[in-house]
Amino acid sequence: MPKAIIFDFDGVILQSVDIKTRAFEALFAFEGPEAVARIVDHHRANGGVSRYEKFRHAYREILRRPLSAEQEKTLGERFNILVEDAVSACPWVPGAREFLEARHKQFPLFIASGTPQEELSRIVERRGLNGFFRAVYGTPAQKDAILRKIAADLPCAPEDLLMVGDAGGDYEAAHAVGAAFVGVVAPGVPNPFLPGVAVLPDLTGLETFL
Repeated sequence: MPKAIIFDFDGVILQSVDIKTRAFEALFAFEGPEAVARIVDHHRANGGVSRYEKFRHAYREILRRPLSAEQEKTLGERFNILVEDAVSACPWVPGAREFLEARHKQFPLFIASGTPQEELSRIVERRGLNGFFRAVYGTPAQKDAILRKIAADLPCAPEDLLMVGDAGGDYEAAHAVGAAFVGVVAPGVPNPFLPGVAVLPDLTGLETFL
């Protein structure tokens, strides 16, 4: 029985992964289809990673030109315009709302997301989710550091935490601190996890891990 449950956000609580993918496509469309394809591939392969880290990778490894701090800020602002309203209105991952409503009084629940902190907080508030979560953490904090902070604040051992995520980075963060992990892999999406990692197609079966 975990002492707290930590959720990634996009693809775990809300069906918002494709919204972020389309935003990367739109943001870099003027760079041409080959560059866009590589940028989107990197984005998909690095779920849960800060969009700013992905911008830096795109410029350094794909576009091969410098990215100034002002350009990075502008990219972030444009990305936010493309995604915030859409994410605030998109559907739930099946089972997510039911699980939160049934279990938020029994377990301390948290969000640990690659979305920037201020944007994430606004979306959580707009969706009326604040009452479900003890705290909501976004970037620039790293997920392994977030898990350690949650364990220290409760207090409990990191091994008593359960992380629920849809990306390899979520699993790596849990593994780094010794937390339990359950992956969410939607139907038709390639499984990013190692053999033996427990996965669900959505949150309708999460109760079985409690």
